[in-house]
Amino acid sequence: MKISIITATYNSSKTIKDTLESVCKQTYPNIEHIVIDGNSKDGTQNIIKSYPHVAFFISEPDKGIYDALNKGYSKASGDVLGLLHSDDYFFDNEVVEKIADAFLKYPEIDAIYGDIVFVNDDQKIIRRYSSKNWKLEKMKIGKMPAHPSFFAKKEIYTKYPFNIKYKIAADYDQILRVALDKSFELKYVPITTTCMRLGGASTDGLKSNFLINKEILEICKSNNYPTNYLKIYSKYPSRILEFLRR
Repeated sequence: MKISIITATYNSSKTIKDTLESVCKQTYPNIEHIVIDGNSKDGTQNIIKSYPHVAFFISEPDKGIYDALNKGYSKASGDVLGLLHSDDYFFDNEVVEKIADAFLKYPEIDAIYGDIVFVNDDQKIIRRYSSKNWKLEKMKIGKMPAHPSFFAKKEIYTKYPFNIKYKIAADYDQILRVALDKSFELKYVPITTTCMRLGGASTDGLKSNFLINKEILEICKSNNYPTNYLKIYSKYPSRILEFLRR
């Protein structure tokens, strides 16, 4: 089983080495790492070119991270696809091997999802995000499986690419459409896949929270999945527990 990992980068010279190294150190032998760069100007391209394990690399202007990820998915030749953002890294060296084992154990499953942790600049865990108790109904309050932990067979990405009109919640839109499609079966597995740095597009303060919730409401309406702002904002008290569980 070949597993493709897609990384989108833009001016990521401060963090991309951790991302690339974490893929290099994976114990699983059949990994295809695809890196799509948005025409970085800070030396990111030179760093990527110094890692020979990268199977495909291109640098050109794009329409944002979701456009770049769509490009990566279209180039992928793996049986299973996942992503690793350019400021994140895998939780340990066996993550991809555990993902492959899960798909072999559950051949009827089309996508699996697990858990992630958030880290600070010192790589200390400050928050844990578990997808264990997620169910479709929770999408109405804006809760989805941890997207960096979402690995799926290529058919899903072919049928449901990211809708790039959404600037910050296209991952929510994608997972909602997949979850509503009864032809696909999703399964939680107890694997912590990713260390995610705070400060990305979806975790960057009040402005990003307002935008992501605005897009979530629009996405639910466009998919005939009714919700409202009161439901969406009700998710925030539960996040306190995620910090306490670190």
